[in-house]
Amino acid sequence: MTTAPTIDPPRPQRRPEIEPEPTGTSERVMVALFTGVPVLALFAALPLAWGNFLGWSDLVLMAVFYVLSAGGITVGYHRFFTHGSFKANRALKIFLAMAGSIAIQGPVITWVADHRRHHKHSDKEFDPHSPWRFGNDWKALTKGLLWAHYGWFFDANRTSKERFAKDLLNDKDIVRVHRSFPALVAVSFFLPALLGGLMTLSWQGALTALFWAGFLRITLVHHVTWSINSICHTFGKEHFEVRDKSRNVWWLAIPSLGESWHNLHHSDPTCARHGVLKGQIDISARIIWGFEKLGWATDVRWPDEQRLATKRIT
Repeated sequence: MTTAPTIDPPRPQRRPEIEPEPTGTSERVMVALFTGVPVLALFAALPLAWGNFLGWSDLVLMAVFYVLSAGGITVGYHRFFTHGSFKANRALKIFLAMAGSIAIQGPVITWVADHRRHHKHSDKEFDPHSPWRFGNDWKALTKGLLWAHYGWFFDANRTSKERFAKDLLNDKDIVRVHRSFPALVAVSFFLPALLGGLMTLSWQGALTALFWAGFLRITLVHHVTWSINSICHTFGKEHFEVRDKSRNVWWLAIPSLGESWHNLHHSDPTCARHGVLKGQIDISARIIWGFEKLGWATDVRWPDEQRLATKRIT
């Protein structure tokens, strides 16, 4: 008796990396507003800064909100949500998602999906923001730097969240924060103004806080973060073996809270500390260390000396 030959079931097709529907015009307008208005407001109000337009409360609020929002990106969006460099309890997880949101660099799931695609195709064809996109000569690289720094936000295609951030789509807490992004954008502007007004008991204090801790702080956080995409994939030093153009840029280390030690990050993406060599200041790693000491973060992936030694360029 003969038996019918068995036929393997068809393999399920992988989800596309780029969603078929293009980014809508309204979304592009919102991106332009979120990223452009702080810069325009900065230039419009800058002449006033030479008068009585800066007080101690403005400096304090700007520093606090800078670390809060930039740290929300570096510790939260990047090292925790994208790469799983540590585990966080529920309260810390939600706090990091909200802190990253007030940097106004996009909702958490969108940011993570883009960055995971960047790592999969770093400085290759499907990298969403490689400065080497257009070629290697100086004209192409100039165009590529502008693309990597800012232009890619207006790309007609968007990264598939289903493909690159399915874990976050299944997390109800993170989905709520993701959907609350417009409200958190408003908080990022108006909370500094409210605190500035309360600290000085004046409308002028609210206005100056809005300028320094709102518009100026957001502008600085934006351009420092974008410099990791552009400058740190073009210039700098290579201390560890990588398959892309990621480099270390020392002068961005402090404003980027340690993100500009980008070469090690691409060599060992899940490592919680990027500045692993002597003298490499990594503020984000110290923040994670503090969370660990408080018991809020566990299973932190600290550098492994043996693994680093195998990747080190001598």
